[in-house]
Amino acid sequence: MISAASDISSPVGVIAGGGAMPFAVAESLAARGIAPVLFALRGACDPARVERFRHHWISVGQLGRATKLFRSEGCRDLIFIGTLLRPALSEIRLDWGTIRVLGRVWAAFRGGDDHLLSGIGRILEQDGFRMVGIRDVAPDILMPEGSIARAKPDSAAAADIAKGREVLGALGPFDIGQAVVVIDGHVVAVEDIEGTDGLLARVARLREAGRIRAKSGRGVLVKAPKSGQDLRFDLPAVGAKTIEGAARAGLAGIAVIAGHTIAAEAQAMIEAADSAGLFIQGLSA
Repeated sequence: MISAASDISSPVGVIAGGGAMPFAVAESLAARGIAPVLFALRGACDPARVERFRHHWISVGQLGRATKLFRSEGCRDLIFIGTLLRPALSEIRLDWGTIRVLGRVWAAFRGGDDHLLSGIGRILEQDGFRMVGIRDVAPDILMPEGSIARAKPDSAAAADIAKGREVLGALGPFDIGQAVVVIDGHVVAVEDIEGTDGLLARVARLREAGRIRAKSGRGVLVKAPKSGQDLRFDLPAVGAKTIEGAARAGLAGIAVIAGHTIAAEAQAMIEAADSAGLFIQGLSA
């Protein structure tokens, strides 16, 4: 993929799901003099926080309405960002613009999240829009390489990180998840439909139930994009909530791919890590 960063046109359309990431992207754009317009997904985007920006509400399945709004706002460049619970096809309120390309929408749904987002992205690009990624519009919110908290990974954590990267590399082609927890060389949990927060909560429950015997303060959450993933869509993300979950799970820290992972609200994340004594490691791609 060729970077579009050098010729991003203002305004940029931010198709906004849940969480803090859409607003971090919008703030990054605005700080560089590029106007963000948020297209907030109903049931996902925070209705209070979106009020700070120019925005429109859209529903999943309203491709026709969405494309009209994109054009009316002059948004050539679009980015998907934020969390979204995948709806069943029966739950989607289809408009004529979606029905017109229903075959391609159905094909996009028949796969994992990366397949779905890249499929919808291709439909929008065929309508004359350009899908861009975080590296194009908000590179300042990506994880840097190296340690960014006070704690540093020891040799045991480094070995767990290497094992985690190996596991994620093997799982990537199946479009399953982007995270794994490894403790003392043992893969104890892999991310599934619950997401990273659910994964960490599961590890915490396993510890409480005595299923994990390693003492607290060992083990690593490792996150990485799926192999072959279109890096414009669904990049891994970490934040203060991730650190809090890792602390409750009794881990030593987290490790993610630098330049390919969103660090939302980084200062709050670093403060949470320092308070809990966890490391945050940015790994070379």
